[in-house]
Amino acid sequence: MTFVLASNNKEKLKELRDILSGFGLDVISQREAGLELEAEETGETFYDNALIKARAAAEYTGMPAIADDSGLMVDALNGGPGVHSKRYGGEGLTDSGRNALLLQKLEGAEQRGAKFVSCIVCFFPNGDIVSAQGECRGEILRAPRGSGGFGYDPVFLVSGGGKSMAELTPAEKNAVSHRGNALRAFEKKLKEYLSRG
Repeated sequence: MTFVLASNNKEKLKELRDILSGFGLDVISQREAGLELEAEETGETFYDNALIKARAAAEYTGMPAIADDSGLMVDALNGGPGVHSKRYGGEGLTDSGRNALLLQKLEGAEQRGAKFVSCIVCFFPNGDIVSAQGECRGEILRAPRGSGGFGYDPVFLVSGGGKSMAELTPAEKNAVSHRGNALRAFEKKLKEYLSRG
């Protein structure tokens, strides 16, 4: 069975593909499926947004579609930026601009606990849904470190490891990240679902 990944984010596509292909799942990008759609993320939760994207891709392609919605939740910001992580500070900001804004908001803050959250949703053309969520705890650094990853990875210190998410190799990141944890939980649920089919 082939699944379409409902994302135009190249870095996220690479991460999703790397992990899903390890599970023996055949995945293509939505662009490879002929879909240029960027579904509007109007949900109030990560699940809502992932469902919006997966449903749109499945309805357009007629294939089961997998979508991820993820973000950073900072304790001192009452869980923000949360579902607005990608648009934090406005549409015009780059990843480094968003990181600078986050560090500015936390300037002088002693409480720097945070977590990355990822929700994976698979929407099947018959309307069935399989979903899972994963987290990665850590804290916000006082300055960016590392050149890998994307988004908030350079300012996120992974709990217990001593490295920022951007200092991890792709294999190390997939082993501990919110998306890796969500995808491993998703794999189990998807296998259960497919075995019932």
